[in-house]
Amino acid sequence: MSAHQQHQAERPLQRLRDEQRPAASVENRSRFMAFVSLTKPRVIELLLVTTAPVMFLAERGLPNLWLIVATLIGGSAAAASASVFNSIFDRDIDARMARTETRPLVTGEISVKEATIFAFSLGIGSILWMGGFTNWVAAGLTAAAILLYAVFYTMVLKRRTTQNIVWGGAAGCMPVFIGWSAVTGSLDWAPVALFLVVFFWTPPHYWPLAIKYKADYEAADVPMLPNKVPPKTVGVQMIGYTVAMIVASLAVIPLAPMGPLYTVVALGSGAWFMWECITFLKRAKQGLSGTQLKAMRVFHGSITYLSILFLAVAIDPFLNPFLG
Repeated sequence: MSAHQQHQAERPLQRLRDEQRPAASVENRSRFMAFVSLTKPRVIELLLVTTAPVMFLAERGLPNLWLIVATLIGGSAAAASASVFNSIFDRDIDARMARTETRPLVTGEISVKEATIFAFSLGIGSILWMGGFTNWVAAGLTAAAILLYAVFYTMVLKRRTTQNIVWGGAAGCMPVFIGWSAVTGSLDWAPVALFLVVFFWTPPHYWPLAIKYKADYEAADVPMLPNKVPPKTVGVQMIGYTVAMIVASLAVIPLAPMGPLYTVVALGSGAWFMWECITFLKRAKQGLSGTQLKAMRVFHGSITYLSILFLAVAIDPFLNPFLG
C-alpha cells in the first residue's frame, strides 16, 4: 500500500477518533474542576434556594449567621455526596446520553475508586459537620437525604418506573426539613407543607427537561414518563401535580402562620405557573412536538416559581408583625 493509500484509509479512523474525543473544554478541564463537576453544582444551588428561607421562617426572623453558613455548608456537602454516588452508579447510562457523555467518570478523568472515596468523604463529613455545628436531628435528616437520592432514587427507582422522579424527588425536598430542624431541633407542620410544595413541584419541573432530552433517555433505556406516553398525557399529570403544589403552598399560610406578602406571592406565582402548564397542554393537544412544545419554558418557569415562593418565605417573617 502506498503512503497516499494508507493516509486515505486512516482518514475514517481519524474522524471516528475526533468524534469520540471529549470537547476541548473537557480536555482542558483540571482535575479539581473534574471533581467539582461530579457534584453537580447547579443542583446544589437549587437545593440551597429552599434551605435558607426555611431557616428564616423557623426563627421568625434572622437566625444566627454562623448557623446559616454551617447549615448551607453541610447541606451542600450532602447534596454533592449524593450527586457523586449517582454519577458512580449511572456511569453506564451517562455514557449513552449526549448531555452527560463528558462527565468525568465517562471520560476517565476520575476513576471509580477516586469517586467512591470522594462520595463517602463528602457524605460522612456532611453528617458529622451537621451534628457538630447544628444538631443531630438535622444530621440524621442529612443522612436520610443522601440515602434517598443515592439508594432509593438512583439504585431502586430510576431504571424501573416512569414515576421515578416523583418518588425519588423526595430527596430534593429534604433541605426544607434540614433547614427547619437546624434552627429548632425538631419538625412541625409548616415544614411538612413546604416539603410537599417541593415534592409536588418536582414532576412539572423535571418532565419538561425529560421531554427535551427524550432521545437521550431512550438511548439509555431510562423509563422517564415522556418516553412512554404522549406529551398531552404528561401535560395532564403536570397540571395535577401543580394543583397539589398550589394547595400545599396555601396550606403553609395557616400552619406557619404567614402574612399578606406570602399569601399574595403564593396565589400569584401559583396561578402563573398553572397557566404555563395549561398552555403547554394546549400545545401538546394540538399535536406540536420538539421545540414547538416549548417544554423548556415550563422548566425555566418552574425554577422561577420556586425561587419567588421561597423568597417570600424568607421575607414574610420580617413583615408579618407589621402587616399581619
